[in-house]
Amino acid sequence: MKFLRKYEYFTLPIIAIFFSFVICGFIIAALGENPFKVYLIFFRSSLMTMDGIGYTLFYATPLIFTGLSVAFGFRCGLFNIGAEGQLYMGTIAATLVALSLDGYSAYWVIPLIFITSFTVGGLWGAVPGVLKATVGAHEVINTIMMNFVAYGIANYLVTGPFRRQGTQVLETEYIPEEFQIFRLNEIFPFINENVPVNAGFFIAIAACVFVYYFLWKTKWGYEIRSVGFNSPVAENSGINVKKNIVLSMFIAGGLSGLLAMHEVFGYRHAFHDNFSNDVGFFGIAIALLGRNHPAGIIPAALLFGILNRGGLFLDIYFDNLSADLVMALQGIIILSVAMDQLFRKLLFYKN
Repeated sequence: MKFLRKYEYFTLPIIAIFFSFVICGFIIAALGENPFKVYLIFFRSSLMTMDGIGYTLFYATPLIFTGLSVAFGFRCGLFNIGAEGQLYMGTIAATLVALSLDGYSAYWVIPLIFITSFTVGGLWGAVPGVLKATVGAHEVINTIMMNFVAYGIANYLVTGPFRRQGTQVLETEYIPEEFQIFRLNEIFPFINENVPVNAGFFIAIAACVFVYYFLWKTKWGYEIRSVGFNSPVAENSGINVKKNIVLSMFIAGGLSGLLAMHEVFGYRHAFHDNFSNDVGFFGIAIALLGRNHPAGIIPAALLFGILNRGGLFLDIYFDNLSADLVMALQGIIILSVAMDQLFRKLLFYKN
């Protein structure tokens, strides 16, 4: 117990996850299935084959980007619910740049695409940051509204002037092959070529390293964390609070925009309408579970990747269960992590 209390910052989420699996186990048993068999299917299908591991990494990759985005805002005391809109704007902008530069050298187009996805996503995130800093408009309301604006812009572009002709699918033309980033099976032959995990996973890990270094090893990161910890004290100590609010929202939006590298340039090779499956909102859960720290966001995203992969097999192996169980389990995990004060009181401060 002393060990758990000493490292409660890390152990409490693990306890919450264990508690969530126990609660969900009772639900599974009430539905007439064996919880142990269900959980075995989850982990066997996700971690015990190379294809399973590949798909788990594939599902986890977008969650790392959006989890980092939300966590970065949290570190400045901001609640960024606009990751969905930011990733849409960064992704559609990067796609259009790639399509318009067909025939040019990939050596400078790919870096330009990377910069475009980050910059446009960042600018979309900076707008509510500016409104927050200048007139005090709440970032939650503004980011939610800007999500709908981003949906509308992206939908117009992909269903109108940039729609690929001759298909019922709402998507753009395919980006040139020379601009596509590699899939992992190209360098790891033991991975099946049908597994879509790609270099976007490495970019996501690099983004985690960047966020950690920026927030904990630089002057700008120290200022952002100071603003998030206590804004009035930070201002009194000479830190420009308004500047850091805008900067943090810009970087948060840019991290969401980088999802373009995984989604378009590594996986679909075109921009699809409504492609995200609400991954921007799941980033909130990932940031919460990962304690707003890059080292926690990676395992949190992998856990959700395991659940998403394993959920595909529930309909096959069980008569009374479906993939909807994954949503229930994820919801229970989120609620359990949010109740960390209750676990802390029950486990560590009984007296």
